[in-house]
Amino acid sequence: MRRPTIRDLAEAAGVSIATTNRVLSGADNVSGGTREKVQAAATTIGFYGLGAIQARNAAARPKYRFGVLLLQPHRPFYRLVARALMDAAAQATSADIDLRIEHLEDLSPQNTADRALALAKECDAICITTAVHPVVTQALADIQTKGIPVFALISQLAATGQIHYIGLDNWKVGRTAAWAFDHICKVPGKIGILMGNPRYRNQEMNETGFRSYFREHARDFVLLEPLSTFESSAVAQEMTERLLHDHADLAGLYVAGGGISGALAALRASDRAGKLIVVGYELMDNVRAALLDGTITLSIAHPLTQLASETISGMTRAMASNGENVSHTRIVPFDIYTRENL
Repeated sequence: MRRPTIRDLAEAAGVSIATTNRVLSGADNVSGGTREKVQAAATTIGFYGLGAIQARNAAARPKYRFGVLLLQPHRPFYRLVARALMDAAAQATSADIDLRIEHLEDLSPQNTADRALALAKECDAICITTAVHPVVTQALADIQTKGIPVFALISQLAATGQIHYIGLDNWKVGRTAAWAFDHICKVPGKIGILMGNPRYRNQEMNETGFRSYFREHARDFVLLEPLSTFESSAVAQEMTERLLHDHADLAGLYVAGGGISGALAALRASDRAGKLIVVGYELMDNVRAALLDGTITLSIAHPLTQLASETISGMTRAMASNGENVSHTRIVPFDIYTRENL
Protein backbone atom coordinates (compact mmCIF):
# COMPACT_ATOMS: atom_id res chain seq x y z
CA MET A 1 0.00 0.00 0.00
CA ARG A 2 1.10 3.58 -0.72
CA ARG A 3 2.41 5.40 2.34
CA PRO A 4 0.10 8.33 3.28
CA THR A 5 1.48 11.73 2.32
CA ILE A 6 1.15 15.15 3.91
CA ARG A 7 -1.51 15.91 1.29
CA ASP A 8 -3.44 12.80 2.40
CA LEU A 9 -3.14 13.90 6.01
CA ALA A 10 -4.40 17.40 5.23
CA GLU A 11 -7.41 16.00 3.37
CA ALA A 12 -8.22 13.54 6.17
CA ALA A 13 -8.02 16.33 8.76
CA GLY A 14 -9.97 18.81 6.66
CA VAL A 15 -7.26 21.48 6.82
CA SER A 16 -4.81 23.00 4.36
CA ILE A 17 -1.41 21.55 3.57
CA ALA A 18 0.17 24.72 5.02
CA THR A 19 -1.66 24.18 8.31
CA THR A 20 -0.62 20.53 8.36
CA ASN A 21 3.00 21.56 7.87
CA ARG A 22 2.72 24.02 10.77
CA VAL A 23 1.43 21.20 13.00
CA LEU A 24 4.30 18.96 11.87
CA SER A 25 6.86 21.66 12.58
CA GLY A 26 5.39 22.55 15.99
CA ALA A 27 4.61 26.16 15.03
CA ASP A 28 2.93 28.29 17.68
CA ASN A 29 0.21 29.81 15.47
CA VAL A 30 -2.04 26.73 15.40
CA SER A 31 -5.03 26.23 17.69
CA GLY A 32 -5.19 23.29 20.04
CA GLY A 33 -8.34 22.03 18.32
CA THR A 34 -6.62 21.97 14.93
CA ARG A 35 -3.60 20.16 16.37
CA GLU A 36 -5.85 17.48 17.84
CA LYS A 37 -7.77 17.17 14.56
CA VAL A 38 -4.55 16.58 12.61
CA GLN A 39 -3.32 14.09 15.22
CA ALA A 40 -6.61 12.16 15.07
CA ALA A 41 -6.41 12.05 11.27
CA ALA A 42 -2.80 10.85 11.43
CA THR A 43 -3.90 8.01 13.71
CA THR A 44 -6.74 7.06 11.38
CA ILE A 45 -4.72 6.93 8.16
CA GLY A 46 -1.53 5.54 9.70
CA PHE A 47 0.60 8.59 8.90
CA TYR A 48 4.32 7.90 9.36
CA GLY A 49 4.90 11.09 11.37
CA LEU A 50 2.29 10.36 14.06
CA GLY A 51 4.90 10.13 16.82
CA ALA A 52 6.34 13.52 15.92
CA ILE A 53 2.87 15.08 15.81
CA GLN A 54 2.02 13.66 19.23
CA ALA A 55 5.29 14.93 20.71
CA ARG A 56 4.92 18.44 19.25
CA ASN A 57 1.24 18.65 20.24
CA ALA A 58 2.12 17.64 23.79
CA ALA A 59 4.85 20.28 23.94
CA ALA A 60 2.47 22.95 22.60
CA ARG A 61 -0.34 22.21 25.05
CA PRO A 62 -0.60 24.61 28.00
CA LYS A 63 0.22 23.14 31.38
CA TYR A 64 -1.96 23.95 34.40
CA ARG A 65 -2.01 22.93 38.02
CA PHE A 66 -5.51 22.73 39.46
CA GLY A 67 -6.37 22.26 43.14
CA VAL A 68 -9.54 20.64 44.48
CA LEU A 69 -10.85 20.62 48.05
CA LEU A 70 -13.44 17.93 48.80
CA LEU A 71 -15.15 16.77 51.98
CA GLN A 72 -13.90 13.99 54.27
CA PRO A 73 -11.96 11.07 52.78
CA HIS A 74 -14.02 8.45 54.65
CA ARG A 75 -17.14 9.39 52.67
CA PRO A 76 -17.53 7.07 49.64
CA PHE A 77 -19.22 9.70 47.49
CA TYR A 78 -16.26 12.08 47.67
CA ARG A 79 -13.84 9.27 46.91
CA LEU A 80 -15.89 8.59 43.77
CA VAL A 81 -15.82 12.29 42.89
CA ALA A 82 -12.03 12.38 43.32
CA ARG A 83 -11.58 9.35 41.06
CA ALA A 84 -13.81 10.87 38.37
CA LEU A 85 -11.86 14.15 38.50
CA MET A 86 -8.54 12.33 38.15
CA ASP A 87 -9.87 10.43 35.14
CA ALA A 88 -11.18 13.64 33.54
CA ALA A 89 -7.84 15.40 34.07
CA ALA A 90 -5.96 12.48 32.52
CA GLN A 91 -8.27 12.50 29.48
CA ALA A 92 -8.06 16.27 28.87
CA THR A 93 -6.68 17.04 25.41
CA SER A 94 -6.57 20.84 25.36
CA ALA A 95 -4.06 21.10 28.23
CA ASP A 96 -1.82 19.02 30.45
CA ILE A 97 -3.44 19.03 33.90
CA ASP A 98 -1.59 18.48 37.15
CA LEU A 99 -4.50 17.83 39.52
CA ARG A 100 -4.07 18.10 43.28
CA ILE A 101 -6.97 16.81 45.35
CA GLU A 102 -7.22 17.30 49.11
CA HIS A 103 -9.96 15.89 51.33
CA LEU A 104 -10.85 18.05 54.31
CA GLU A 105 -11.15 16.06 57.53
CA ASP A 106 -11.73 19.22 59.57
CA LEU A 107 -14.70 21.04 58.01
CA SER A 108 -14.52 24.09 60.26
CA PRO A 109 -14.75 27.38 58.34
CA GLN A 110 -11.30 28.53 59.45
CA ASN A 111 -9.59 25.29 58.39
CA THR A 112 -11.45 25.31 55.07
CA ALA A 113 -10.38 28.91 54.44
CA ASP A 114 -6.77 28.18 55.42
CA ARG A 115 -6.54 25.13 53.15
CA ALA A 116 -8.08 27.04 50.23
CA LEU A 117 -5.58 29.88 50.63
CA ALA A 118 -2.68 27.43 50.88
CA LEU A 119 -3.80 25.50 47.79
CA ALA A 120 -4.26 28.70 45.79
CA LYS A 121 -0.59 29.59 46.36
CA GLU A 122 0.41 26.45 44.46
CA CYS A 123 -2.31 26.27 41.78
CA ASP A 124 -3.54 28.15 38.74
CA ALA A 125 -7.21 27.62 39.69
CA ILE A 126 -9.06 25.93 42.54
CA CYS A 127 -12.33 24.11 42.98
CA ILE A 128 -14.02 23.58 46.34
CA THR A 129 -16.97 21.85 47.98
CA THR A 130 -17.85 23.69 51.17
CA ALA A 131 -20.58 25.19 53.29
CA VAL A 132 -21.29 28.90 52.96
CA HIS A 133 -19.64 30.86 55.77
CA PRO A 134 -18.29 34.44 55.91
CA VAL A 135 -14.77 33.23 56.76
CA VAL A 136 -14.70 30.93 53.74
CA THR A 137 -16.34 33.51 51.48
CA GLN A 138 -13.72 36.10 52.38
CA ALA A 139 -10.85 33.69 51.73
CA LEU A 140 -12.24 32.81 48.30
CA ALA A 141 -12.74 36.49 47.47
CA ASP A 142 -9.08 37.13 48.40
CA ILE A 143 -8.03 34.30 46.09
CA GLN A 144 -10.06 35.74 43.22
CA THR A 145 -8.55 39.21 43.62
CA LYS A 146 -5.18 37.61 42.83
CA GLY A 147 -6.53 36.46 39.47
CA ILE A 148 -6.96 32.82 40.46
CA PRO A 149 -10.30 31.39 39.24
CA VAL A 150 -12.45 29.73 41.93
CA PHE A 151 -15.07 27.07 41.19
CA ALA A 152 -17.76 25.73 43.53
CA LEU A 153 -18.38 22.02 43.02
CA ILE A 154 -21.67 20.32 43.94
CA SER A 155 -22.76 23.08 46.36
CA GLN A 156 -23.20 26.59 45.00
CA LEU A 157 -21.42 29.37 46.91
CA ALA A 158 -22.70 32.59 45.36
CA ALA A 159 -26.28 33.14 44.23
CA THR A 160 -25.20 36.03 42.00
CA GLY A 161 -22.59 34.03 40.09
CA GLN A 162 -19.33 35.60 41.31
CA ILE A 163 -18.02 32.06 41.81
CA HIS A 164 -18.32 29.60 38.93
CA TYR A 165 -20.49 26.59 39.82
CA ILE A 166 -20.47 23.04 38.49
CA GLY A 167 -23.34 20.89 39.73
CA LEU A 168 -27.05 20.17 39.71
CA ASP A 169 -30.05 22.47 39.71
CA ASN A 170 -30.86 21.57 43.30
CA TRP A 171 -34.26 23.28 43.29
CA LYS A 172 -35.26 20.81 40.56
CA VAL A 173 -33.74 17.96 42.57
CA GLY A 174 -36.02 18.82 45.50
CA ARG A 175 -39.11 19.11 43.34
CA THR A 176 -38.33 15.81 41.63
CA ALA A 177 -38.01 14.08 45.02
CA ALA A 178 -41.35 15.57 46.06
CA TRP A 179 -42.95 14.41 42.79
CA ALA A 180 -41.75 10.89 43.58
CA PHE A 181 -43.44 10.85 46.99
CA ASP A 182 -46.62 12.33 45.54
CA HIS A 183 -46.84 9.64 42.85
CA ILE A 184 -45.50 6.61 44.73
CA CYS A 185 -47.18 6.95 48.14
CA LYS A 186 -50.53 5.20 47.99
CA VAL A 187 -52.11 7.78 50.29
CA PRO A 188 -50.80 11.14 51.54
CA GLY A 189 -49.03 11.05 54.89
CA LYS A 190 -46.12 12.36 56.94
CA ILE A 191 -42.75 12.80 55.26
CA GLY A 192 -39.60 12.95 57.39
CA ILE A 193 -36.68 15.01 56.07
CA LEU A 194 -33.01 14.52 56.89
CA MET A 195 -30.61 17.29 55.89
CA GLY A 196 -26.86 17.44 56.39
CA ASN A 197 -26.16 21.09 57.11
CA PRO A 198 -28.32 24.07 56.03
CA ARG A 199 -25.15 26.06 55.31
CA TYR A 200 -24.65 23.93 52.22
CA ARG A 201 -26.52 25.93 49.61
CA ASN A 202 -27.34 22.84 47.54
CA GLN A 203 -29.21 21.32 50.49
CA GLU A 204 -31.02 24.57 51.24
CA MET A 205 -32.20 24.85 47.63
CA ASN A 206 -33.08 21.17 47.67
CA GLU A 207 -35.44 21.65 50.62
CA THR A 208 -36.91 24.81 49.09
CA GLY A 209 -37.80 22.97 45.89
CA PHE A 210 -39.14 20.01 47.87
CA ARG A 211 -41.55 22.16 49.89
CA SER A 212 -42.59 24.28 46.90
CA TYR A 213 -43.84 21.20 45.06
CA PHE A 214 -46.02 20.08 47.97
CA ARG A 215 -47.45 23.59 48.41
CA GLU A 216 -48.36 23.63 44.75
CA HIS A 217 -49.50 20.06 44.08
CA ALA A 218 -49.85 17.92 47.20
CA ARG A 219 -51.15 19.83 50.19
CA ASP A 220 -52.51 16.70 51.90
CA PHE A 221 -48.97 15.55 52.78
CA VAL A 222 -47.49 16.65 56.11
CA LEU A 223 -43.84 17.66 55.90
CA LEU A 224 -42.07 17.30 59.22
CA GLU A 225 -39.41 19.78 60.26
CA PRO A 226 -36.02 18.82 58.77
CA LEU A 227 -33.57 17.12 61.12
CA SER A 228 -29.90 17.94 60.61
CA THR A 229 -27.43 15.06 60.46
CA PHE A 230 -24.38 17.35 60.37
CA GLU A 231 -23.06 15.04 57.63
CA SER A 232 -22.63 12.27 60.23
CA SER A 233 -23.83 8.68 59.79
CA ALA A 234 -24.17 8.24 63.56
CA VAL A 235 -26.37 11.33 63.85
CA ALA A 236 -28.39 10.28 60.79
CA GLN A 237 -29.04 6.90 62.41
CA GLU A 238 -30.17 8.58 65.63
CA MET A 239 -32.44 11.02 63.78
CA THR A 240 -34.00 8.21 61.72
CA GLU A 241 -34.62 6.14 64.84
CA ARG A 242 -36.31 9.16 66.42
CA LEU A 243 -38.57 9.66 63.40
CA LEU A 244 -39.55 6.00 63.36
CA HIS A 245 -40.27 6.02 67.11
CA ASP A 246 -42.18 9.31 67.22
CA HIS A 247 -44.24 8.81 64.04
CA ALA A 248 -45.77 5.39 63.72
CA ASP A 249 -47.76 6.74 60.76
CA LEU A 250 -44.69 7.95 58.85
CA ALA A 251 -45.29 7.44 55.14
CA GLY A 252 -41.90 8.37 53.76
CA LEU A 253 -38.38 9.56 54.45
CA TYR A 254 -36.38 11.97 52.33
CA VAL A 255 -32.63 11.67 52.99
CA ALA A 256 -31.42 14.90 51.39
CA GLY A 257 -28.05 15.28 53.09
CA GLY A 258 -25.03 13.48 54.50
CA GLY A 259 -25.14 10.31 56.60
CA ILE A 260 -27.27 8.05 54.45
CA SER A 261 -25.53 4.89 55.73
CA GLY A 262 -26.81 5.70 59.23
CA ALA A 263 -30.34 6.18 57.96
CA LEU A 264 -30.17 2.83 56.19
CA ALA A 265 -28.91 1.13 59.35
CA ALA A 266 -31.82 2.52 61.35
CA LEU A 267 -34.37 1.47 58.74
CA ARG A 268 -33.01 -2.07 58.53
CA ALA A 269 -32.95 -2.43 62.31
CA SER A 270 -36.64 -1.56 62.44
CA ASP A 271 -39.56 -3.43 60.92
CA ARG A 272 -40.20 -0.55 58.50
CA ALA A 273 -37.55 -1.25 55.84
CA GLY A 274 -39.28 -1.73 52.51
CA LYS A 275 -42.56 -0.42 53.89
CA LEU A 276 -41.72 3.29 53.80
CA ILE A 277 -41.16 5.24 50.61
CA VAL A 278 -37.54 6.40 50.89
CA VAL A 279 -35.83 8.79 48.50
CA GLY A 280 -32.06 8.99 48.86
CA TYR A 281 -29.10 10.37 46.98
CA GLU A 282 -26.14 9.25 44.85
CA LEU A 283 -25.22 5.66 43.90
CA MET A 284 -22.55 4.44 46.28
CA ASP A 285 -22.37 0.70 46.94
CA ASN A 286 -24.57 0.96 50.04
CA VAL A 287 -27.25 2.89 48.13
CA ARG A 288 -27.16 0.38 45.28
CA ALA A 289 -27.66 -2.47 47.77
CA ALA A 290 -30.50 -0.57 49.47
CA LEU A 291 -32.23 0.00 46.13
CA LEU A 292 -31.96 -3.69 45.31
CA ASP A 293 -33.38 -4.87 48.65
CA GLY A 294 -36.13 -2.23 48.70
CA THR A 295 -34.89 -0.15 51.63
CA ILE A 296 -34.57 2.81 49.26
CA THR A 297 -37.27 3.42 46.68
CA LEU A 298 -35.50 5.95 44.48
CA SER A 299 -32.16 7.74 44.43
CA ILE A 300 -31.18 11.01 42.74
CA ALA A 301 -27.52 11.13 41.74
CA HIS A 302 -24.83 13.29 40.17
CA PRO A 303 -23.58 11.99 36.79
CA LEU A 304 -20.00 11.81 38.03
CA THR A 305 -18.26 11.41 34.67
CA GLN A 306 -20.01 14.44 33.22
CA LEU A 307 -19.63 16.43 36.44
CA ALA A 308 -15.86 15.83 36.46
CA SER A 309 -15.48 16.55 32.75
CA GLU A 310 -17.34 19.85 33.07
CA THR A 311 -15.20 20.79 36.06
CA ILE A 312 -11.87 20.19 34.34
CA SER A 313 -12.96 21.78 31.05
CA GLY A 314 -14.44 24.78 32.91
CA MET A 315 -11.24 25.40 34.84
CA THR A 316 -9.25 25.06 31.60
CA ARG A 317 -11.52 27.56 29.83
CA ALA A 318 -11.16 29.96 32.74
CA MET A 319 -7.38 29.89 32.34
CA ALA A 320 -7.63 30.43 28.58
CA SER A 321 -9.99 33.42 29.04
CA ASN A 322 -7.14 35.46 30.56
CA GLY A 323 -9.22 37.04 33.29
CA GLU A 324 -12.18 38.02 31.12
CA ASN A 325 -15.44 38.33 33.04
CA VAL A 326 -17.03 35.18 31.62
CA SER A 327 -19.20 32.72 33.52
CA HIS A 328 -18.03 29.12 33.42
CA THR A 329 -20.97 27.81 35.44
CA ARG A 330 -22.41 24.56 34.11
CA ILE A 331 -25.58 22.84 35.32
CA VAL A 332 -25.46 19.09 34.71
CA PRO A 333 -28.58 16.87 34.56
CA PHE A 334 -29.14 14.44 37.41
CA ASP A 335 -29.62 10.69 37.18
CA ILE A 336 -32.55 8.85 38.74
CA TYR A 337 -32.19 5.26 39.92
CA THR A 338 -34.66 2.63 41.09
CA ARG A 339 -34.11 -1.11 41.52
CA GLU A 340 -35.49 -1.58 38.00
CA ASN A 341 -32.81 0.37 36.13
CA LEU A 342 -29.67 -0.73 37.96
